[in-house]
Amino acid sequence: MIISSASDYRAAAERILPPFLFHYLDGGAYNEHTLKRNVEDLAAIALRQRVLRNMSSLDLSTTLLGEQVAMPVALAPVGLCGMYARRGEVQAAKAAEQHGIPFTLSTVSVCPIEEVSRAIQRPMWFQLYVLKDRGFMRNALERAKAAGCTTLIFTVDMPTPGARYRDAHSGMSGQYGSLRRYYQALTHPRWAWEVGINGRPHDLGNISAYRGKPTGLADYIGWLAKNFDPSISWSDLEWIRDFWQGPMVIKGILDAEDAKDAVRFGADGIVVSNHGGRQLDGVLSSARALPAIAEAVKGDVTIFADGGVRNGLDVVRMLALGADATLLGRAYLYALAVAGQSGVANVLSLIEKEMRVAMTLTGAKSISEISSQSLVESQRSSLY
Repeated sequence: MIISSASDYRAAAERILPPFLFHYLDGGAYNEHTLKRNVEDLAAIALRQRVLRNMSSLDLSTTLLGEQVAMPVALAPVGLCGMYARRGEVQAAKAAEQHGIPFTLSTVSVCPIEEVSRAIQRPMWFQLYVLKDRGFMRNALERAKAAGCTTLIFTVDMPTPGARYRDAHSGMSGQYGSLRRYYQALTHPRWAWEVGINGRPHDLGNISAYRGKPTGLADYIGWLAKNFDPSISWSDLEWIRDFWQGPMVIKGILDAEDAKDAVRFGADGIVVSNHGGRQLDGVLSSARALPAIAEAVKGDVTIFADGGVRNGLDVVRMLALGADATLLGRAYLYALAVAGQSGVANVLSLIEKEMRVAMTLTGAKSISEISSQSLVESQRSSLY
């Protein structure tokens, strides 16, 4: 199969992965309206083409939270990443390091913090949820600090799990889920050999390290369901702000007032995000929410955005809408499932090339020159 985009990797991943894993990655909450809008609204953003501006020299590098990066992209935290490729978090982290961008390890990764940090030279970022088990949270923070993680991404839009219809149909959850997953593994031999057999252990490494015993997929679903904390408020984050001395980013902001609260709290950054359409269906797409948030807090915090980013053109669109950088999720997971580290490295190279084309034809010689002026005038006036 010829691979020229993240969409090609998606099609290949659907063939390779057992359905419960593909749909867990690919799906969203309820009827997936927000999931679709993330992609459609971002694709509808019209850029302002400029020509004859001597674009022979482009600079995609920038600084994020004190770190020099090759382009304004970081790999987002994705749970169960190690189920998509053999020791998947390690392979993804190596590809990010190879490309000079940050990798963010999820709380619910297969590979534990220590395994990933030993495999790379560049310090990684770490993502954490607010959970009822504060002992686990403190343990994870201590281990992340000991492993040299530089930035903490704190996900706040998951006080309760979203209603994900696809998971019940695919076998990720629901009646006879374990038997259905086993059957699917048998009928997808490439994945069964590469990951099912040779990618073990299949437990949740960070949770297992805390509990002192393996935490498998069934345990993971039950443990998380019991530990989500709907009582979360800004005051619950204060001890974490005191404990964590490095940059702290609040992920899951969709409203300008919440963004202002994050600034008052002392966050160093925010992620404009609806959790990839996986939590509350019917909310704004990230592209629609971003401009008002940027108008409210631009310059006060580093603004990241995710949701619907599938190529380098989408990265430029997010920057033009007000983001300082983007987080890449599904696009790199599809590639990881198909070709491991080399797949992630390739999709990052494709994104860089696509960014160069978009910057050349919008007259932006550096990341700082991508702004609302990169959008057509009618587009700018319709954003708010």
